[in-house]
Amino acid sequence: MVSRSLSKTFIVFIVTIVSMLGLTMGKVDAKSMQDKATWLWDTTKIVEDESGVLSFLEGKQVKKLYLQINSDIASDDYKSFINKATTKGIKVYALDGSASWVSADGCKMQDQLFDWIQSYNENAAATEGFSGVHLDVEPYLNSGWSSNQEKTIESYQALLTRAKGNTEQLQLPLEVDMPFWFGEVSYNNQFGSGLLADWVIDQVESVSIMAYRDAAKDIIKIVEHEINYAKKVNKSIVIGVETGASDEGKNITFYDNGEAYMNKQLAQVHKQYANKTSYNGFAIHHVDSWMNMKP
Repeated sequence: MVSRSLSKTFIVFIVTIVSMLGLTMGKVDAKSMQDKATWLWDTTKIVEDESGVLSFLEGKQVKKLYLQINSDIASDDYKSFINKATTKGIKVYALDGSASWVSADGCKMQDQLFDWIQSYNENAAATEGFSGVHLDVEPYLNSGWSSNQEKTIESYQALLTRAKGNTEQLQLPLEVDMPFWFGEVSYNNQFGSGLLADWVIDQVESVSIMAYRDAAKDIIKIVEHEINYAKKVNKSIVIGVETGASDEGKNITFYDNGEAYMNKQLAQVHKQYANKTSYNGFAIHHVDSWMNMKP
């Protein structure tokens, strides 16, 4: 009886220790991050260097790729690439958007995108289809942002509302890129009133926050509001960081720091937010600059 009791106690002890180690490691080990995503803007690469791109993505343990839609690329090339990505456990999202989309006739360009996606997915096998839509619109780059910000914000909200309807028809999730400072932008119009960041989070399944800073403490601070709000409304936040050269300031990108430094900073951010259900990993901007990044 004593021996059996001691054995049970020992087993419970071992299980507890293993569980504790697993949780601790999960909070700091970059490999345990929920999502690891990236943007591929130069779509010609899926034709010219398909194996190279896929090998890079697999090596970096990327789980989601935002792939720019280029109607000049043949559907068969998309099908080949997405099929191979799918076998590697990588989901491919159709990426598009422009600041011009919030202009008067911007809906035409948006409609062209969704028409293309619908036609493509209808003619693609299950392993060849897009897993979702990822929009990068950035309305603040439109001239209307400075001349009539209220109207431009409303146009942007109308655009996302339309996109939400389109993706629901396609039965695909909708994601968007959003700057961290949308949490400081207010709106008061037909869509209600409040903070623009909160409204955007409400509309989509996941938001990739462009938290372009090169230090963990800064990244943690500028995404805090969005992480906490998304948790309240059961939505997902992916933290985006920059690896390309930038003339916007020395603290914007990891370009000069190198990948090892970046990974250490991201591990600190991950440790901070790992227990938040809304936090869903990182997105590295973007494939080309990441490929050429210093070790």
